[in-house]
Amino acid sequence: MRSVQDIAEEIVAREGGYVDDPDDPGGATKFGVTIHTMRRLGLDLDRDGDVDRSDVRALTRSQAAAIMMRHYYERPRLGELPEPIQASLFDMYVNSGANAVRILQRLLNDMRIPVAVDGVIGPQTIAAAARAQAAAPDHFADAYGIARRNWYYALADRRPASRKYARRRDGGKGGWITRAELFISPRFHLSDAEHRARTAGWA
Repeated sequence: MRSVQDIAEEIVAREGGYVDDPDDPGGATKFGVTIHTMRRLGLDLDRDGDVDRSDVRALTRSQAAAIMMRHYYERPRLGELPEPIQASLFDMYVNSGANAVRILQRLLNDMRIPVAVDGVIGPQTIAAAARAQAAAPDHFADAYGIARRNWYYALADRRPASRKYARRRDGGKGGWITRAELFISPRFHLSDAEHRARTAGWA
């Protein structure tokens, strides 16, 4: 079993270095940590009295991994969920915050395990996730990964500016989709033709 530190370091590596994409609501980001998160945490790394892009640029890999473990894994209580879904949820929480939990909660309701869809991991969600894992031990993690992939596609349906994250310029799978499929068994990956059919209506 990989440690939380290992998973965090893998996420940091996937996220890459400094970017400031105007189409990304997260704003300036480095190693998956956004400027908004750094402001919320008061991380004035250059000690000039404010938290701005220069502080994001100054963030180190080890600092980013520590932030992820504390604020995207421990604080939201991901460690109390079934182990097979933790890595995907952790990765998604870094990518999209509490939406990671809402995706799980909607999946649980789809599995006829009623739970509030509030983006918060509490006793109800923990118990419901344990029930789901027990009911479908060989499929629950894949079901979450597929629900996550579907969420990305639906977001791109609604937000044209985000389509570049789900579909490359050549029409192939974009970063969001390949990232989701890292946590889905290969037999459930979409073929290139299936992906192109799913995105055919996008301009």
